[in-house]
Amino acid sequence: MKVVNTQSVSGQRPGTSGLRKKVTVFQQANYLENFVQAIFNAVPALKGGTLVLGGDGRFYNRVAVQIILKMAAANGIAQVILGRGGILSTPAASSVIRKYAATGGIILSASHNPGGPDGDFGIKYNTDNGGPAAEKITEAIYQHTTSISQYQISDAADLDLDVTGSFSVAGMAVEIIDPVADYAVLMQDLFDFDAIRAWFAAGNRMQFDAMSAVAGPYAAEIIEGLLGAPQGTVVNGVPLEDFGGHHPDPNPAHATELIATMSATDAPDFGAASDGDADRNMVLGRNFVVTPSDSLAVLAANATLVPGYRKGLAGVARSMPTSAAVDAVAKALGIACYETPTGWKFFGNLLDAGKVTLCGEESYGTGSDHVREKDGVWAVLFWLNLLAVTGKSVEEIITEHWARFGRHIYSRHDFEEIASDAAENLMAALRARLPELAGQSLGGQVVRLADDFAYDDPVDGSHSARQGVRIIFAGGDRIIYRLSGTGTAGATLRVYLEKYQADTAGHGAETQAALADLITVSRQLAQIQTFTGMVQPTVVT
Repeated sequence: MKVVNTQSVSGQRPGTSGLRKKVTVFQQANYLENFVQAIFNAVPALKGGTLVLGGDGRFYNRVAVQIILKMAAANGIAQVILGRGGILSTPAASSVIRKYAATGGIILSASHNPGGPDGDFGIKYNTDNGGPAAEKITEAIYQHTTSISQYQISDAADLDLDVTGSFSVAGMAVEIIDPVADYAVLMQDLFDFDAIRAWFAAGNRMQFDAMSAVAGPYAAEIIEGLLGAPQGTVVNGVPLEDFGGHHPDPNPAHATELIATMSATDAPDFGAASDGDADRNMVLGRNFVVTPSDSLAVLAANATLVPGYRKGLAGVARSMPTSAAVDAVAKALGIACYETPTGWKFFGNLLDAGKVTLCGEESYGTGSDHVREKDGVWAVLFWLNLLAVTGKSVEEIITEHWARFGRHIYSRHDFEEIASDAAENLMAALRARLPELAGQSLGGQVVRLADDFAYDDPVDGSHSARQGVRIIFAGGDRIIYRLSGTGTAGATLRVYLEKYQADTAGHGAETQAALADLITVSRQLAQIQTFTGMVQPTVVT
């Protein structure tokens, strides 16, 4: 065991989902070691406890795993449960933490951000409930990074990560497990695998694009293996350190191969994609893209058709920028609907307290109380279960849902890699105007509410302020502005646009055309071109 002198490094404050930086930043001397030691210092319960460890397999994952194993041994962790090959999807890591009652877990991923030597890397700590650490813990970790002067590490030899079994690193027990096995068992407990097998056996087809990321082994084992889908149903299924050049973000702008497949004349019945660490999902029908907000609403409305949710839902939750589609379902079901800030950690308290069963974010994240993370493969299996038991197509399920609840026409416009000062100045100018906006007419609509969203947690009473600027119109249309905390270069301004359409005659409208007036208002109000120099968004989803 060695004690290594070090110096603090600026900028190690965790964002929405941990610390994310370029790989080259993490490769700097002592950068990763400082942050890992800060975790161990901030969570003393880990000493003598069990730590779950794994990541999405991106570049630097294996190097980081070896460093963390040696540091864990030197810091007195009793046992590490590690995914074979250093692999664990984010939802699988959550399920392993919960199943084995671990003290916590370290997940190595930058989620939907690009990988490779010039790409991004990330690390976050999850607590014993399997979910991302609360802000009080991430803040404690950050404070330790600002004053750290030494870290502890073993000089043990590297461990062979590719063999399952029981091992030891400097006296610390290491259990290398099949990364898919426990997760697959959990999925079989939730979904009607017999019905889904029959759906495939009847000749129905799907394509799952794993985007050369970590979802591949999970989708191949479950969809092609346990559910009997034909070989080749899962494409780009081998995790690669650079994701094969893919931008592993499951949305129409990046999953272009899948969009093309699902738009072809011989398209499969169902299409799906997941992201770098398998916690996000996109679902499609033939030439039909389902928005994440609509997906959450449909799952909530039809939950009792699925074995794991047959008893009904305790409640639902959505992030504030997510459309109000699920709110309408909750009202019809007579259950609570919670609006939280962006970040899965805010759902954790609600799930632990039994207040909600399903939750979701507009950024292609959906999940339930089976784990404490969003879960891409789970969402795809939920949709497969609905297709199998209803006998309907994706488009039929969605259009029937709209006919019952109305359509929440929704889009997100991302302005990426803005100079951080310019982004902050834009938001400051918006916030300064909020007091004068209520009652004004913008684009022919009267503003009912203009505020900077704040959240008081109903479970622990914690208060979270400045979570995004909301402009809500009298008819329910919304414009939301928020700076993202998941990027690694500059700042990303996200603009969320929502228009409610009750009349079925308007349900087939093209999204951007239907939102055109709101788009114009959103850019003029925030003076986006003035502050950023950008005329058009980088990505539209």
